[in-house]
Amino acid sequence: MPKTSGVSTATTKASPAFGSELRRWRTLRRVSQLELANRAGTTQRHLSFMEQGRSHPGRAIVLRLAESLRLTLRERNALLLTAGYAPAYEETRYDAPAFAPVREAMERVIEGHLPYPALVLRRPGRVVAANRAFSVFLEGCAPHLLEPPIDLLRVMLHPEGIAPRIDNLAQWGRHVIDNLRLLAVQSPDRRLDALVQELAGYVPEAPADQADQAYLGFAVPMRLRLPEGELRLMTALTSFATAVDVTVAESVLESFLPADAESAEILAARDRLAAERDEPRLLAGL
Repeated sequence: MPKTSGVSTATTKASPAFGSELRRWRTLRRVSQLELANRAGTTQRHLSFMEQGRSHPGRAIVLRLAESLRLTLRERNALLLTAGYAPAYEETRYDAPAFAPVREAMERVIEGHLPYPALVLRRPGRVVAANRAFSVFLEGCAPHLLEPPIDLLRVMLHPEGIAPRIDNLAQWGRHVIDNLRLLAVQSPDRRLDALVQELAGYVPEAPADQADQAYLGFAVPMRLRLPEGELRLMTALTSFATAVDVTVAESVLESFLPADAESAEILAARDRLAAERDEPRLLAGL
């Protein structure tokens, strides 16, 4: 979506959908009218009238309600639209000139993570940028999975991706899907539900007697078979808590950390070889 030309406070025709949307979000968040009213600095009576369509909300109260309900920036924009107001938060293209400082900062972080894999994701799994160590996940993948934009979740769990080389696919894959289901509960979306259903179909059930065998005691590592040996990796995610742009808010930095010394050495040796070949530190065309 192209960057908007600026944030406007202009009011369009009010929509009766606002009340039902507000009630839907309040129900999803399991918040009473009184609790939400207190959070947003209004009265339960006023909130009730808004949900019934008897009172048209001002723009400021819509934003306070959206924040109190912990909606994403995209969801806040959508709620504003149902109330008849223009979106408050811009969505800047990743390759837009105005986004260059943010993009360069993200890329410096993942480049500095070498020799370990790291990437910038647009949730839930679109790869925006990655360092060269990320190529360990692309080896042997079917060409259709590598067509831009690459979807990390499909690369990981699809039978034609690296799934056949993940020794603990049942345990690790279910952990990934459970986290995705949690995101779908927090931010309902039919496309996300469809993705969860698709990915769940790729991952086998873990035998009951093996349910705990893949745990380190504090994390669920991926156990990836390579010619050099088994690579055991843990995942860390970094998000942008104070974002006021939809693109930034929906971006995360995902890094893969070695879970043992052997894995660290495998990645270090691969990166030394890549450096000798003068391969770029960042992958292009993702």
